[in-house]
Amino acid sequence: MTGDDPELRRLLWFLLGASRGGENRAKIINELHIKPCNLNQLSRELQLDYRSVQHHIEVLKKNLIIVSSGERYGAIYSIHPWVAAHYQIFEEICGKLSFNFAAARKAKHS
Repeated sequence: MTGDDPELRRLLWFLLGASRGGENRAKIINELHIKPCNLNQLSRELQLDYRSVQHHIEVLKKNLIIVSSGERYGAIYSIHPWVAAHYQIFEEICGKLSFNFAAARKAKHS
């Protein structure tokens, strides 16, 4: 576990708590922390509209929360090493916002 990063904390609060779509963005970050995915895989796994996932991915990329490898349709997304190094900040913020992915994932796969 790495120490606190005030810049990342502010950015995550803005992206997850202070803007529309924050919970879906958090679901995407959480899923990419589990395993890198392309847009289609994210859309299916999270049961979200493809275009919605595409929009949130662009917002997260622009803010250096996620990175991509590959081209266009086949691009694979993963969380940025900066976020991975401070993942406990993401988990803390999600807890304060009452986002509970573990329960949702467990129910989905039961």
